[in-house]
Amino acid sequence: MHRTALVTGGTRGIGKAISLTLQAAGYRVAAVYHNNTEAAQAFSEESAIQIFHWDVADFEACRIGVAQIEHDIGPVDILINNAGITSDAVLHRMTQEQWWSVIHTNLGSMFNMSRHVIEGMRERGFGRIVNISSVNGEKGQLGQTNYAAAKAGILGFTKALALEGARKNVTVNAIAPGYCDTDMVAAVSPEIMQSIVASIPVGRLGTPADIARMVTFLVAEDAGFITGATFDVNGGQFMD
Repeated sequence: MHRTALVTGGTRGIGKAISLTLQAAGYRVAAVYHNNTEAAQAFSEESAIQIFHWDVADFEACRIGVAQIEHDIGPVDILINNAGITSDAVLHRMTQEQWWSVIHTNLGSMFNMSRHVIEGMRERGFGRIVNISSVNGEKGQLGQTNYAAAKAGILGFTKALALEGARKNVTVNAIAPGYCDTDMVAAVSPEIMQSIVASIPVGRLGTPADIARMVTFLVAEDAGFITGATFDVNGGQFMD
């Protein structure tokens, strides 16, 4: 059976790798993006994956977008909540806009997206939701109270929704990536990057493909007994 997978933030970085890996595994993929239209269009042309544009922090935009995907491609069986932003500052210098933009995009999107697919998943008796958290949501990070709070909130959201969906064969799991070789991490200064890599026992940054492989495992039919779990993919940087 061909199932439809919706990937938010699905045209760049980790999301791009997830979209491509799911496509290679035989899923119909819809990739959602908000910024960088040029990159999204190039991705779609190269991969033949359909792209959709909206802000996952906007509840109504998510409703309209999900409805469009279900019309164009089919019912959403798999949701990968990957979209996220950073806006770093120490708390005593952080603005309200910095706080709320990260909370709404990184955590609010969990509700905005899941709310519009969960009923259909329950009715069909199948669903896979994978939420992308972060190692910094587990251990904290200086200058990222907004980001760490949002990513930690994802873990509680995952556990609670997993309990609600379990009897309907709707699994909900989280992945907490460590530092990966993406544009977001590339913006870090070389000095800080050197210290980050030194703190990773395997001695390197992760790759988007490392995360995508875990996603592909969790959305498979055979992963139906795994729910409410958080998978640390961080090279040993943090062990809970």
